[in-house]
Amino acid sequence: MLKVTDVGGRGSPDAGAGECANPLEELSLKQLRQRRSMKWRTHPADVLPLWVAEMDVPLAPPVADALREAIDTGDTGYPAGTDFAESLAGFASRRWTWDGVALDRTAVIPDVMMGAVQVLRLITDPGDPVIVNSPVYAPFYAFVTHDDRRIVEAPLAPDLRIDLDTLDETFRGARDRSGKGKIAYLLSNPHNPTGTVHTAEELAAVAELARRYGVRVVADEIHAPLVLPGAEFTPYLSVPGAEDAFSLMSATKGWNLAGIKAALALAGPEAAADLRRMPEEVQHGASLLGVIAHTAAYRHGDTWLDALLAGLDANRALLGRLIAEHLPEIGYARPEGTYLAWLDCRPLGLAPEEGPADLAIVTDLAGPARVFLERARVALSSGHIFGTGGAGHVRLNFATSQAVLTEAITRMGHTAARHRR
Repeated sequence: MLKVTDVGGRGSPDAGAGECANPLEELSLKQLRQRRSMKWRTHPADVLPLWVAEMDVPLAPPVADALREAIDTGDTGYPAGTDFAESLAGFASRRWTWDGVALDRTAVIPDVMMGAVQVLRLITDPGDPVIVNSPVYAPFYAFVTHDDRRIVEAPLAPDLRIDLDTLDETFRGARDRSGKGKIAYLLSNPHNPTGTVHTAEELAAVAELARRYGVRVVADEIHAPLVLPGAEFTPYLSVPGAEDAFSLMSATKGWNLAGIKAALALAGPEAAADLRRMPEEVQHGASLLGVIAHTAAYRHGDTWLDALLAGLDANRALLGRLIAEHLPEIGYARPEGTYLAWLDCRPLGLAPEEGPADLAIVTDLAGPARVFLERARVALSSGHIFGTGGAGHVRLNFATSQAVLTEAITRMGHTAARHRR
């Protein structure tokens, strides 16, 4: 086993985008191990955690400043007003040249997944089908199923993009079985766990199919700020045919705010009446501190975000080199967005994937992820929790320092080498 050293620290020579240092290189391993979040407290101290979607970064200064001001003045009451939606509208216009955030078609929600549940309640009934593109974000299965809706999978194509023929067939089958019933499609854009960024052409084709078969689309766009060089984010509501759809957006992933919850539900013009039926109490679930933090991120966090994206792009390149050196057998599709890499470990033959018979949860382990945790002391997300197509894979979070990333892949390579012998 390789020795864990105090890697990372302030002032990386590679840090920088404009005047902002690379946030991924600002915290040492010692500092990170003092955190109380799930990523750093689930496993023992000798484990390098590259699993749950938290980033190893300090708070963006504009976010920290806004929170300090609120705390110093005791501004901890109930959220009110449209500042949050206005900040997202400005961000969308600057970053995506999209002016489609209409304030009267937005609603504050506690977080994206609770928002997904609430929107699906508006447009489906218990027992109705909700279509997803597996492998996909594991909580889709749990949240939808626990709310008495029925998951139907339309697996991604081998290239990890939306398979439009499969989606057509799945939509048609759901319509044939449901008659005039309600059908929804829960879209991950960009896609988690693969890091695929859907193109405008792909999304327009999705919208055309949804219209043809009377399927209502709900787009989880939580990773929208995290599109890396070489790809462009297209808001689903911006494509023709998406007028009756919904989008769920948040600054959670872009600025590492999972512990300070807030999000927004956006409705297309033809979905506005549906959104107005959302119970008022749902909007009380977001905390004022969350709304303040997310508003500051959207309004003042561009410079920090640009530095982060530069750091993630460098890490993406480093990850490709490390895999080629230490794990050349595995399948690795270079992610276009997010900070998540989807690794096909089946060629390693490490272990059969045997997941639980019931719904998987994010901490469930099987197959390669279990082997890498037990033998390499690297924590990854197990592929089986992401549904059909996930077995034998792992999801790796590369939003960490280059030293931690290098150490982790080196450990994994040593484990694979020992298995080959």
